Amino acid sequence: MQLEFLGTGTSTGVPLIGCGCDVCRSSDPRDKRLRASAIVRTGGLNILIDCGPDFRTQMLQASDTQLDALIVTHSHYDHVGGIDDLRPYCAATGEFPVYCQDDVAADLRARVPYCFREHPYPGAPRFGLIPIVAYRPFQVGDVTIEPLRVMHAKLPIIGFKIGKLGYITDAKTLPEATIDALRGIDTLVINALRLEEHFSHFNLEESLAMVAEIKPRRAFLTHMSHDMPRMATMEGRLPANVQFAYDRMIIEI
Repeated sequence: MQLEFLGTGTSTGVPLIGCGCDVCRSSDPRDKRLRASAIVRTGGLNILIDCGPDFRTQMLQASDTQLDALIVTHSHYDHVGGIDDLRPYCAATGEFPVYCQDDVAADLRARVPYCFREHPYPGAPRFGLIPIVAYRPFQVGDVTIEPLRVMHAKLPIIGFKIGKLGYITDAKTLPEATIDALRGIDTLVINALRLEEHFSHFNLEESLAMVAEIKPRRAFLTHMSHDMPRMATMEGRLPANVQFAYDRMIIEI
């Protein structure tokens, strides 16, 4: 199994428009972050996790542009704002499969209604929305995916367990059932917005505490803002089995 980080930033991306802070002015490519998204390559399939507004740019930079399905954590714009750019894949497959909670499906129908009309405009992307429910595993081809409950402040969203990989983003708290499902996993991806506390996302301290509780073999931090200090200044400040992820990073699992 392989995971490619397409983006590792929060909703604004990094650099933030109009900001002159030290991170936003950094020339280190690790400090330049598109909105959080990833591709899991396993079982002969390429499965996209979230499709934010940077999707087109991300796929033009990706190591492999094949996609077979989209799985969605939640419907905030930074996680679904690029869905129209999936249209090349719709042209090839008819309806591109999108696995999501019912609330996400309703939001997508409201945001891009032209994709779901009975008589769509010629060339409009078409999506097959497939409902998923927390803790009920589903199949994408021969790949088993377990959706896990994640609390984004008071919003119930989804994380994913795929084989030896756990992918959690936008978490502020995790139910015990999710922690138990992930405990001792090989590779954990988890959000860490910044150093200071935030009302709806783990900060670095909270993220590291969760890593310590879950005890993966290794963990990668994602969904970071420009309030996370430059990577060059953060080197050596993480446990030995934890790394900051960065855009276009590829890991083998």
